[in-house]
Amino acid sequence: MSSNTGILRTPDSAFLDLLDYPFKPNYIDLSNPGGIGNGETKLRLHYLDEGNKNSSETILLLHGEPSWSYLYRHFIPSLKQYRVIAMDLIGFGKSDKPMNKVDYTYQRHVNWIREAIESLNLNNITLFCQDWGSLIGLQLVGTNGIGNRFARVVVANGGLPTGDQKVSDAFFQWQKFASEQTKMDVGSIIKRGIIREMKPEEIVAYNAPFPNENYQAGALVFPQLVPTTPDDPSSQYNRDAWGNLQMFDKPFLTLFSDSDPITAGAEKFLQMLIPGAKNQPHAIITQGGHFLQEDKPHEIVEHLIKFINNNPLPFYSNL
Repeated sequence: MSSNTGILRTPDSAFLDLLDYPFKPNYIDLSNPGGIGNGETKLRLHYLDEGNKNSSETILLLHGEPSWSYLYRHFIPSLKQYRVIAMDLIGFGKSDKPMNKVDYTYQRHVNWIREAIESLNLNNITLFCQDWGSLIGLQLVGTNGIGNRFARVVVANGGLPTGDQKVSDAFFQWQKFASEQTKMDVGSIIKRGIIREMKPEEIVAYNAPFPNENYQAGALVFPQLVPTTPDDPSSQYNRDAWGNLQMFDKPFLTLFSDSDPITAGAEKFLQMLIPGAKNQPHAIITQGGHFLQEDKPHEIVEHLIKFINNNPLPFYSNL
């Protein structure tokens, strides 16, 4: 794509032979109501569609900042009895990347993922979300209409902030750090957010979507889009979503890690306010950093499968 459209697409060659990522790419063309670039170009979102396509169960995996669907490479083979969808947010992974920071807003991302879910007609969704995946996913769960598509929710190191609550000092430090950067060493940031030792090939894979800083507008601006004050542009959307989440009585599970200063303690807030969290086997994943999918993927998948099995779909959900 020419750069004068304001939208970049990472060349396929950047993703060749990535470690433990043999999955076939799939794409959806999304609307461009904000007129990004020349306004005529549709935005292409990448997603993985793996496992049993005929399953009545769909697991939707949403990543956060600054990762991509590579984060879930160890989940997917262990969930092959279900249909597994892992999306790359716009600006990340194999999805298109607007070049200008002003083209990234919280609500645009929510609307893009909503459009993707509706385009694929996903139902009976078990959402697994972390970091920005939670900011987007939980707002959708709490939105009239689209929220009915979700059967269960698992939140890992995430939440739905409105700017009315205290935000961790660690997050403000991260936000300040990101605001001062003109380019981001993504692989090194992922490495700092996990406990185990990363392989060099894994760091390469996390850097792959970003051949240079021109591709990194989303990664650089995302921390600034988190609502930290009550008058943030997305605060009211999230308050409205919380109105529904406080009545959400479908199964809701938290799987937070023991070593994430950014989201530590937020699980208690979710468990207290969301009715579906009552009597669920919430767990703290030990020896897990912010990107706990990297530290303890197999343990998390065990929790996820048990959660699905212990909370079967109502018979009418497939009618």
